[in-house]
Amino acid sequence: MDIRNSLDGLRSLLGVNPTPAQAPQPKGSAAATAGAFDTDRATLSNAANEVSQSFSDEGVRPDKVAAIQSALAAGTYDVPASAVASKLVDAMLSGA
Repeated sequence: MDIRNSLDGLRSLLGVNPTPAQAPQPKGSAAATAGAFDTDRATLSNAANEVSQSFSDEGVRPDKVAAIQSALAAGTYDVPASAVASKLVDAMLSGA
């Protein structure tokens, strides 16, 4: 599944303008790499904060987490695209 194409389709569906693609920078360019890290920032949404707090709650199944982590590491974890799309649409419709 090509995520970029799916995101472009979702953006057009929602009426959001796509961001222009940046030109790839040559490998080994220390100045280019350092500059990119100087301007990058990450912020957590309220939803992300709630998720991080939920890990301290009861109900986390360590066996399930370990199984998913090992499947991710092995490259065998597969989620059907239709399931992802369904959850995205449900989240958008519910206002989450």
